[in-house]
Amino acid sequence: MNKLVLSIAGIAALAGAANVASAQDEREVPYWASISSGEAMMRSGPGRTYPGQWLYQRRDLPVKIVQRYDNWRKIEDPDGTTGWMSVALLTEVRTGMVTRGAPLDMRISPSPDSAVRYRLEEGVVGRLDACNGTVCRMRVGEAEGWVLQERLWGVDEDESFE
Repeated sequence: MNKLVLSIAGIAALAGAANVASAQDEREVPYWASISSGEAMMRSGPGRTYPGQWLYQRRDLPVKIVQRYDNWRKIEDPDGTTGWMSVALLTEVRTGMVTRGAPLDMRISPSPDSAVRYRLEEGVVGRLDACNGTVCRMRVGEAEGWVLQERLWGVDEDESFE
C-alpha cells in the first residue's frame, strides 16, 4: 500500500514538472521566472552531468530565462551570471529584487505622494502582484505596498501585468 501511495505521488510530481516545462516552452525568450526551491544548482550546461557553478539558497530569487533546451533553462541572475538550471527548480511566479541605491520606499498606494509604509534595502526580494510600467505592488512577508518599478530586478522597464 505504501509503495502504491509513493508511486502515485511520484507520478503526480513528474506530471507537475512536465506542466511547468510545457508552460515555459510556450513563452518567447527572454522572460522572467524565479527560483522555486530553497536550494537550486546552476550548471555549466543543460544536464546533470555538467559541473555545478553556483548553489542558490534563496527561494523566490528572480532570474531571466535567456535560452531553453529540453527541460533546462539558461538563466541570468541579478549579478549577470549565466548558467543552466533544471526547469523543475524554477517557477513562473513573478518576483523582484531591490537593486543598488538608497533604501526603496514602499508606499501605501501607487501615488508617489502617498505615505511611506516601509523602506526596503538593496537585495530585498518580494513577490510582484502587479506592475503598471511605473510602480509594482510588492509583498515581502507580511509587508505589502507599491515600489518604483525601475528599482527592481525581475521586471522589464515599462512592463505591465496583473
